[in-house]
Amino acid sequence: MFFFFVGGVEQGAGRVLKEAAGRCLRCGGTADLVETEKALKLFFVPVWRWPGKDPAYLCRECGLLAPGSLGAEPGPSLLPREARCGACSRAVDPQFRFCPFCGSAL
Repeated sequence: MFFFFVGGVEQGAGRVLKEAAGRCLRCGGTADLVETEKALKLFFVPVWRWPGKDPAYLCRECGLLAPGSLGAEPGPSLLPREARCGACSRAVDPQFRFCPFCGSAL
């Protein structure tokens, strides 16, 4: 007899605790402080949900869910301005000479 099983645990965002609580680490956009929740999925259908332990930051623009321990106060981005591509505005390593996302010179 052969059994085929598809399942897993997925972390997602729940209720918003505080709007515009910080900045995204990836794109620098506005991030909300949200409760996290985990869901057990069987064949891509959530069958059991439970709350996460710590809140997290959810970016409004790119959807990144970053741990709340990395939080930042509202204001300037966590990355310096020179660590962003001038053409696509994505965060890049300051040592790069070319953007790895769009290929333009930095």
